[in-house]
Amino acid sequence: MVTMVKMHLMLVDDEERFLETMKKLLERRGYSVITATSGEEGLKKLGEELVHVVILDVKMPGIDGLETLRRIKQKFPMTEVIMLTGHGTIESAVDGLKAGATDYLMKPAEIEEIVAKAEKAFQRRVDLEQKINLAEAMKKSSI
Repeated sequence: MVTMVKMHLMLVDDEERFLETMKKLLERRGYSVITATSGEEGLKKLGEELVHVVILDVKMPGIDGLETLRRIKQKFPMTEVIMLTGHGTIESAVDGLKAGATDYLMKPAEIEEIVAKAEKAFQRRVDLEQKINLAEAMKKSSI
C-alpha cells in the first residue's frame, strides 16, 4: 500500500517579507511550510521538525547559504535543498550544486517555479527513501 506523504517545506531567507509572502502562497496550495530568518535558525528547526525540502537563500548574515547547505547535508543528508539567490552568479550556483543542492532558483522566482522545483526535489527524496526501504527489506529477508 502506497501512502501519499505531504511535502514539508522550509524557507530560509533573511528577507522577512519574502518569507511571509511565500509561506502564505505555499500554504494556500496545501503545503506545510516553516520559515527561518537565518542559517542558524534553519539548522535548529531541522533538528526539531520533519522537513523534506529546504529552499535556502545564498546571501544571508551570519552563516551564509553555502555553509548552511554543507551543514544540512552533513546532519540531514536526506533533506533536499534548493538554493535561492537575488545575487546570482554562475560560481555560487556551481558551488551550491557541488555541495549537494538539488537545484537553484534566481530571485525573484515565480511561485510556479518554486513549487515545480520543490515537487521534483520531494519526489527525488521519496524515490530514494523507497530504494533504501527496499534494500533494507531485501537484506532482512536474506538473513
